Amino acid sequence: MTLLAAAALAALVALLFGLAYSGSQRELAAGTSVAGVDVGGLTRQEAEAALAARFGEQVPVPVAFTADDESFSFAANQLGIHPDWKAAVAAAARAGDGFGPIRGFRRLRTRFFGAEVLPPIAVSNAALEFALDKVADEVDRPPASAALVRRGLRVETVPDRTGRALDREAAANAIVRALGSLERSLTPTPLPVTAAAPDVTARMLAPAARRARIALSAPVTVTGPGRSWRLSRTRIAKLLSLPRDGTRRLAIAGPAAAAYFDALDERVAKPPRDAGFAVSGESVRVVPARAGTRLNVPASATALLRAVTSRDSRAARLSIVTDRPQRSTAEAVAMGIDRRMSTYKTFNSGTSDRITNLRLGVELLDDTLVPPGGTFSLNEAIGERTLERGFRPAPVIIGTEYEEEVGGGTSQVATTVFNAAWEAGLGITERNPHSLYISRYQLGRDATVYWPSLDLKFVNDTERWVLVKGTPEWDGIRVSIYGGEKRHVESSPGTMEVTGPVPVERVEDPKLAKGKTVVEASGTAPSRTSVTRTVYAADGSVLREETWNTSYKGETRIVHVGTKEKPPPKTQPKTPKTPNSPPSEPAPPSGDSSRPPADPGARP
Repeated sequence: MTLLAAAALAALVALLFGLAYSGSQRELAAGTSVAGVDVGGLTRQEAEAALAARFGEQVPVPVAFTADDESFSFAANQLGIHPDWKAAVAAAARAGDGFGPIRGFRRLRTRFFGAEVLPPIAVSNAALEFALDKVADEVDRPPASAALVRRGLRVETVPDRTGRALDREAAANAIVRALGSLERSLTPTPLPVTAAAPDVTARMLAPAARRARIALSAPVTVTGPGRSWRLSRTRIAKLLSLPRDGTRRLAIAGPAAAAYFDALDERVAKPPRDAGFAVSGESVRVVPARAGTRLNVPASATALLRAVTSRDSRAARLSIVTDRPQRSTAEAVAMGIDRRMSTYKTFNSGTSDRITNLRLGVELLDDTLVPPGGTFSLNEAIGERTLERGFRPAPVIIGTEYEEEVGGGTSQVATTVFNAAWEAGLGITERNPHSLYISRYQLGRDATVYWPSLDLKFVNDTERWVLVKGTPEWDGIRVSIYGGEKRHVESSPGTMEVTGPVPVERVEDPKLAKGKTVVEASGTAPSRTSVTRTVYAADGSVLREETWNTSYKGETRIVHVGTKEKPPPKTQPKTPKTPNSPPSEPAPPSGDSSRPPADPGARP
């Protein structure tokens, strides 16, 4: 009973003691400070106002910082620093707050031990990053790895260098805290800088340096099929790639090494030959493939490096491997190309430059292979028509006008291919006719192309591959199509219908007498043609029957109309009469020679 009483008495005393020190809830507890400023006894509003006023005095004052040997200064208003004084005061109030006696005990603890609160600080991230970049630009220094360099036939080591870098996260905290403080220290605030070690040190490169010096100590011999070459120390030096930019390995590499191995490959290699096709008239045969040989550059470079870094065995053997053709003989036979499906020829016309374009065009499309279901594109087969590729300026039809462009005449190649595909019975998927009718081509069966918008395309709708052959001949160009399927094509001769009058353009000509006309170009009437094609399979069944209708624009008749006025008739001038002068004698009639002779003694 005595213990219970004592406990109750102690509790009562503690309660009374806590109540005695609980103080006013409106005021902050004694001993409370925010950012180093004592705010005990102040209301929240008073504390916030005092802190804000004091910080306002510090806002424009710059703070000095140092990073390594560099100095910088920033002010709070430059970086958008704003301490949250309201939140800091609220935290300080919670440190000395509570219910009744609990508040008293908390305030008693604050009185004796104190309570320090730091405010949360807002900052402009963009401005802070700009400040950090400014510091880093002056402070950061990347590390430099050691490297080997060659001076003549000597190999030297470039030592490594330790770098340094600003610790951006720690530096950002230091800058924000210093500028968010209510005090401005006379001593610069240090910003942390860390060391940056190089990836490769001089010690790490010691083995490579030793091997490089051995490599340049004496010549080596390179052996290939049936012959050998001696590499001098100077040549070895050019082929040797020394460690640099953080690498540690010695190698035979670089532009000089690539050029050296290319030259060796030309001497020791034998290019492979793909299986191809030789044609003669209607027959076609497979030309067998042939394997070749080539230099294995990586293996040869490894062998050469092994030889040059050896003190005893300074000889390297080139690695020669078989170079397989891309198309084997068996693959060519499996394509099933064994007959000529069609051939078509058009004849030369136009300038020598145009004929050059024709010949170049068929040479470029020659030997084009089209798989079953594949599409032949003339633009893809020939490519862009440029001066660099050998094409020349020649006439082309643009709308209804004749102009000159590089590659003019390629449309005749398109017409030749179109008719070859027509006669082979293949499906023609894109054909663009000329805008004007050209009489030298088969009626309604012309085609034009224009890079890259207008194309000529046909699809290989057979079960075998198709080979397109282009041949320049002395008087024209020929395109033949070879495959493995026999088809028969029947074509109509075609019809032509005039669809309107000849367009006329009258040109006023001031050099031509009025009332006269001269025809400069006779022109042609617009027309429409229609041709049909029926394609039969080998068994006589009809594969397709189609009609091709083509409309051509009329070519303008140009008529010059005279506008020159006739000159007025010439009039005889009258001789003026003078007073008291005798009347003049009448002029002799035309052709009269009765005029008196001139006086031979008269002077001019």
